[in-house]
Amino acid sequence: MHNESLTALTRHHLEAAAAASSGRSAHTTYGGQEHALRQTLIALRAGSRLDEHENPGEATLQVLHGQVSLVSGDDSWLGSPGDLITIPDARHALEAIEDAAVLLTVAVRR
Repeated sequence: MHNESLTALTRHHLEAAAAASSGRSAHTTYGGQEHALRQTLIALRAGSRLDEHENPGEATLQVLHGQVSLVSGDDSWLGSPGDLITIPDARHALEAIEDAAVLLTVAVRR
């Protein structure tokens, strides 16, 4: 069994994102190429974004810290700590309204 503190990871990656030229930092907490399920903590400095990209499978976004906006086409969703957003099966982008950390969970299509 593997155990990680999301609180500690959030703190660490928010600091790393603040210092990074990209304004982002990420860490896969579970999964990888050999697993269908992947969970990745993503930290974004306010104003940073993940540009529009495809959805690799069924996915959710749990907001751990700050506020984010998920945009897909003409639709957008605001997320705050405790919110769980189902990511649409369409191209989408994520922007940090304020310094933010999210837990992305993806069940990869095989």
